Amino acid sequence: MKIGTRAPIIAGVIMAVIVVLAFLLIVNPKRAEVADAQKQLEQAQSDELTKVAQRASLQQAEAEAPANRKIIRQVEQQLPPTADPQGFILLLENAAAKAGVDLTQEAIQTPTADASGVTKIPITITLSGTYFSLDEFLFQLETLPRAAKVINVSIAAGASGDATTVSGTLVMQVTVELYTTDTSAGPGSTPGPTEATV
Repeated sequence: MKIGTRAPIIAGVIMAVIVVLAFLLIVNPKRAEVADAQKQLEQAQSDELTKVAQRASLQQAEAEAPANRKIIRQVEQQLPPTADPQGFILLLENAAAKAGVDLTQEAIQTPTADASGVTKIPITITLSGTYFSLDEFLFQLETLPRAAKVINVSIAAGASGDATTVSGTLVMQVTVELYTTDTSAGPGSTPGPTEATV
C-alpha cells in the first residue's frame, strides 16, 4: 500500500482518537457537570417548595396565635397550674351568695394525682336554702370559671325544732371535684404534697 493511500486512514484514525479523547476529556465531564447541576437545581426547587410550605404554615400559626392564646388562657383558668383550693372556696362562697343559700361548712379532702398529670381535689360543702335557691347554686357551679365536677349531691329537710331553721329550708351536701395540673398536689405525685395544697 502506498503512503498516499495510507494517509487518509491514518488521518481517520487520528481523527477518531481525537474525537474519543475529546469525548472523554471534555464532553463526558461536562455531561456529569450538567447532571450534577440538574440534581442541584431539583434539590433547590424542592428546598424552595419546603420553605414556601413552612412559611405558609408559620403565617397561619401567626394568624391563629391570638385565638390560640385565648384558648390557652381559658384552659389555664379552668385547669390551673396551682391547686389553690382556698381560691375555689372563695368562688363557692360567691356562687352561694348569688344563689341566696347559706354555705355552712366546707371540707377539702386529700388530693389525688393520676397518670394523666391531672390532680383531683374533692371538696365537700354543706349548704342550706330553699329548693330553688339550692338548684340555682348547682347552676352557679356549672358556670364557674374553674372546672369542677359535681360527684355527689344529697338533700334533706332542715332540722325541725331548730330556731334558726326557716320552714321549707333544705340542707344540701355536695361533693365537688376540683382539678389542677399541679404535680405536687397529692399522694403519689412528684415531688409530693405541698403545704399550699391542703
